[in-house]
Amino acid sequence: MRASGTFKVVAFTPTQLSPDPAVTTGLPVGVSTMQKQYEGEVAGRSATLFTAAFDQATGVGTYVAMESFEGTVDGRAGAFNFAHSATTGGTDRADEFFTIVPTSGTGELGGIRGTGGMAIDADGTHRIWFEYELGER
Repeated sequence: MRASGTFKVVAFTPTQLSPDPAVTTGLPVGVSTMQKQYEGEVAGRSATLFTAAFDQATGVGTYVAMESFEGTVDGRAGAFNFAHSATTGGTDRADEFFTIVPTSGTGELGGIRGTGGMAIDADGTHRIWFEYELGER
C-alpha cells in the first residue's frame, strides 16, 4: 500500500549534545530535535531526533533522523518509528535511506513495515510517502 502527505517543520531546536571526546572534521556535527505536522493520507505529528554534518554556507552535508510518528496512515490510527537519511550537494538529494522500524507500530498501525521517501518541491512543499504493509505484530 502507498500513502502520501505533506508536512511542515513546526519546531527545530539545536541541542548542546556533541560527541565526546570531540573529533574535529571538515564539517561540524550537530544534534537537534524537530517537531513536524503532517496532512493528507499521512496525517498527524512527529517528534524527531536529527543529526547532521552540514555546511550552512554551501548546503552540503548528510543527515540521519529517527522520527516517532503519531496519527493516521490511510485512516488507520496509531504510532510508529521511522528512520531516514540523505546527502545533499547543495541542490540535490542523494544516497537516501528510509525505513519503518519493525515492531514499532501501535493501534491500527500495529505490525506496520516498509519503506518510503521524502521530497521538497521547487515551491518549498515538503512531501512524504510510505510504501507499507500491515502484518502480525
